[in-house]
Amino acid sequence: MTVWRVGDPVAPVNGTLDPEILEWCNRNHFILVTNNRASMPVHLRQRLETGETAAGIFVLHPSLALEQIVQDLVLVWGASDAEEYANLIWYLPILG
Repeated sequence: MTVWRVGDPVAPVNGTLDPEILEWCNRNHFILVTNNRASMPVHLRQRLETGETAAGIFVLHPSLALEQIVQDLVLVWGASDAEEYANLIWYLPILG
């Protein structure tokens, strides 16, 4: 599993707009993991409505602890292929 965060040297810089982050993730075959529950799903839906594709996003619940986030992502990574999440929005935690 490869993880980059916005602001890392090879990733979009801090302050990059949501649509540009989605484009970077799609172009680089990264599923986006975000705590942006307000606008990121909206931008993904807009992207799909215009016929563009997206690698998909996982939206984090605000109460999730880092340990639970890591456990859920490891579960997803080990049990599925990234292509299964293309053009989809998934909300974490997976199990409530």
